[in-house]
Amino acid sequence: MGGPLRILHVVANMNRGGAETLLMNLYRNIDRTRIQFDFLTCKEGVFDEEIRSLGGNVHRIPHITDVGHSKYLHALDQFFHMHAYYKVVHSHMDKMSGFVLRAAKRASIPVRIAHSHNTRSEGGLAARLYKWYAGTHVRSAATHNVACSTEAARWMFPGREKSALILQNGIACEQFAFSAETRARMRQELGIPDDCLVIGHVGRFNHQKNHAQLISIFHALQQTVSRSVLLLAGDGPLRQEMEQKAKELGIDAKVKFLGIRSDVSCLLQAFDVFVFPSHHEGLPVTLVEAQAAGLPCIISDHITTEVDMGIHLVKFFSLKNEAGCVKEILEAAKQRSRKIPSGILAIKGYDIHQTALRAAEYYLTPFEVKHEDTNRVYAHV
Repeated sequence: MGGPLRILHVVANMNRGGAETLLMNLYRNIDRTRIQFDFLTCKEGVFDEEIRSLGGNVHRIPHITDVGHSKYLHALDQFFHMHAYYKVVHSHMDKMSGFVLRAAKRASIPVRIAHSHNTRSEGGLAARLYKWYAGTHVRSAATHNVACSTEAARWMFPGREKSALILQNGIACEQFAFSAETRARMRQELGIPDDCLVIGHVGRFNHQKNHAQLISIFHALQQTVSRSVLLLAGDGPLRQEMEQKAKELGIDAKVKFLGIRSDVSCLLQAFDVFVFPSHHEGLPVTLVEAQAAGLPCIISDHITTEVDMGIHLVKFFSLKNEAGCVKEILEAAKQRSRKIPSGILAIKGYDIHQTALRAAEYYLTPFEVKHEDTNRVYAHV
């Protein structure tokens, strides 16, 4: 049979983004005797070493911004021509998956999965138009559609959203359970007194995450609660601009830019309120993690309500009403207990063990044939 079924996941890079975090959560928990993950990327990522340690391969082709449209498409065609032995290609490039899966189709790869992790393309008008064009190929090139939420499915697969598999962004729930000891240790490491109000955020510094408004909201909060700090975990193209904005507002001493963190499960314990003012999202993994930590979340009403686990931790606010957001933060800060109902995330479908089992079934089903004479199942891979 030749060993486990190898799934080729296509991403720009394997850094600590939402889709990438989900993929690594899946990879660590899936039955690797039956399924192995390989990755096609354009740039090095922080997870590359771990991927190889788990038995995966990391392939590389040039990024489209480095070589241009024609050479990028040629690189895709060439790659799939040379690696046509893959049976399953799972693309996480949102609208750009159209180009990826078209190349995979030309190489006669039988299962081609388009996965939607968002509800809008990032970038300026020209970039969004280009991605829209790439996305027009998804319908004809993909054999299967997957999304993290119904809103993400509606955006990526208009008219076909009901046929898409909604694969929840599962997490290792036990890693995020609140710990008073971890909270005290993290605050000590960060130099934050226990009586200080800590507003936290985890996300890439780009337009989508809306850090500019988050800093503005924190500036307004400072007028009421001066003994407060804003912790920002992540990196990205707008980080330097946000650092400058904090300086201009005179709150740079109160805003800590923590960079990319490998200890988010611990960092969340140090927060008092998680604020997430994104312009658009599919279904953010970080908001699932925050609720697992019993953390009140004040989030933009541009984010799908599906992210709310129904445990009274999520409050939505309008981006047009910063004062309303400050009010919600102050109300949330009064919450003292970080305990959540036992097993609630598993009940809601956000336990990674469930997600991994569901994903494995989805990958293997197209290749399983039941032999009635023996009642055994053979995987033709």
